[in-house]
Amino acid sequence: MAIRVVITDDQTIILSGLKAILKPEPDIQVVGEAVNGHQAVERVAALRPDLVLMDMMMNGEDGATVTKIIRERFPQTAVLVLTAHADQKLFRRAAEAGASGYILKDITPHDLVAAIRAIHAGSAMISPTISKQILQYFSTAKPAADICNAARVFGLTQREVDVLAALVDGLSDKLIGRRLFLSESTVKTHLRSIYRRLRTSNRAQAVAVTVEQKLLEIAP
Repeated sequence: MAIRVVITDDQTIILSGLKAILKPEPDIQVVGEAVNGHQAVERVAALRPDLVLMDMMMNGEDGATVTKIIRERFPQTAVLVLTAHADQKLFRRAAEAGASGYILKDITPHDLVAAIRAIHAGSAMISPTISKQILQYFSTAKPAADICNAARVFGLTQREVDVLAALVDGLSDKLIGRRLFLSESTVKTHLRSIYRRLRTSNRAQAVAVTVEQKLLEIAP
């Protein structure tokens, strides 16, 4: 069954370009489009798509607020932010609103299609540009033998801290397992525990909370 997608953007040329990119994909179907937040919510209510490609700034409207409304009213619809803004604050707001991914408009068509498939499969996607900013933010604060804020505040074990650090690095479950010599099923078990302890529901939210609360810095 095809992944049913609603695309949102206030620029007609962007909408046309996205439709042209996705049309050849046999497993992806664009079922609707919206040029503002109100239309986006209406389209989701009427069409119940699997995924919304969400612009963060549509005619001055806040994409994070629209994302929050959609996720609260239609929890089965995932939101993938596609934006021109490489901004950590916007990323955190999008993640906190329930977005499963945050990618930039300079993404290649191939990677955009891959991101949609990954989100639909339950993974999260974060733009390499944003990931690099996060890594730079934590470049002097990698967890070590000392207790970091994630352990002190949320009670994460050292292994969970290691998994969280790999998550911030943007690694997939498989690559986290390779780094830490763990099976994928064990990584998934640790991730479920991390999400529960951080009171988050996906990778993007966990990364956002980690950045917001400086969880990988060594506790005072």
